[in-house]
Amino acid sequence: MAGGSKSFNTNRVVCNAAGDAKRAEMTTPGGTSQMMQAIFLKDHVKRLIDIQPTYISRPTFESYLASLRKKKRPAPSGPLLHVKITHTAINHVDLLYAHGVHQNNKSGLFVPPFTLGLEFSGIVAAVHNPENEACRFSPGDKVWGGSMGTHAEELITPASDLHHLPSPLWSLHDMAAIGAGTFPVSYGALTTIAGLKAGETILVHAAAGGLGVYAVEIARALGAKVIGTVGSQHKLSVVEGLLRDPQTGHIPKGEGVINYSKDGWEKDVVELCKQTGKDGVDVVYDTVGLVQKSIRCTTFNGRIVVVGFAARTGTGAEAVEALEKIPVNRVLLKQIKLLGYRYGETSRRLPDETVKMWQGLYQLLSQGPTVIKPVVYKTYKGLDHANEAMEALHRRQVFGKAVIEVCNEDEALQEVMQRSKQAGTAVPARL
Repeated sequence: MAGGSKSFNTNRVVCNAAGDAKRAEMTTPGGTSQMMQAIFLKDHVKRLIDIQPTYISRPTFESYLASLRKKKRPAPSGPLLHVKITHTAINHVDLLYAHGVHQNNKSGLFVPPFTLGLEFSGIVAAVHNPENEACRFSPGDKVWGGSMGTHAEELITPASDLHHLPSPLWSLHDMAAIGAGTFPVSYGALTTIAGLKAGETILVHAAAGGLGVYAVEIARALGAKVIGTVGSQHKLSVVEGLLRDPQTGHIPKGEGVINYSKDGWEKDVVELCKQTGKDGVDVVYDTVGLVQKSIRCTTFNGRIVVVGFAARTGTGAEAVEALEKIPVNRVLLKQIKLLGYRYGETSRRLPDETVKMWQGLYQLLSQGPTVIKPVVYKTYKGLDHANEAMEALHRRQVFGKAVIEVCNEDEALQEVMQRSKQAGTAVPARL
């Protein structure tokens, strides 16, 4: 669990005391605070350390709909859910949004003021369903999902953005680490776009990252062989741990981990492929921006799926590297299929395809944390550690996911039950 220096903790006590006083001023007659803690940015930041939680008004269904009207955005169809957030996860895109250098900042989707965060887990506190439509959720349900503004104590979001836990074997902490904005990206890229098959070999770049670790696990679950690349020795050992046979403790033939900061790493990939009679990998999963070098170790008629450009390191704190330029003659000579995958855009344009993808994803996760296991760098206690987690991610220390525990799961459920009692609605007895 994350800790902090003595001076930092002292500051936190002062901040929390001020926040508690603010909460006390804004309390309803029934005893429920009208304020909540959130990573709410009034403007873009220059330093991640300057990101601190503040107290803002607790969301209501009325305020949510009013905000959409103010921004001239259509109200979502179907029921809305008010969720008590227990866990949220830090992603690289949080750094970009905070510094104002993401394309969504420029398009107007994330314009200050806004609350950071894109994925979460928690407990349904209330349901807004004025049209009395069929709704799969009830107060007290444990859920996980992706939405804007998840680095907060509470959230209102369309029911379509939420999912029940795949099985009782998963905890809310586990699901935040899996990430509704992370795991589906890797699963969709490997199954829907790349069509990865059993017996094929896949090269996973940044294999210790949030997307990479689950690409490794998904590929293994599909019966593929995995070669991973990482940028440091520490991360190399993390991915080796994912590849080792639990029975023998050895990494199977034709698999391995390579440091891509080493010149000529492509040759090492080819050498691993030769162990199983291949002249290159069948599929490349690229979240870094290494297409040109990856072509050199991809077999004829192979597929390269581009999901991101982590090597384009600009987050507002340093110079932005140019996107790589690909000599298309190499694509032609090897008859390579160069594919791109944007999970969010696919969901908007091809919703039926996304529904089918989630069905397959749930079949995999329904087995519990066995074949697919959450990979957690560190769990930080409280939103006041969000800047620490973001700094660690910026310094490339994080492997898997950095998770923030916003609220204890049992405490969250008790609060939801209390609110339901005050509102005259019953929480299902099964909880």
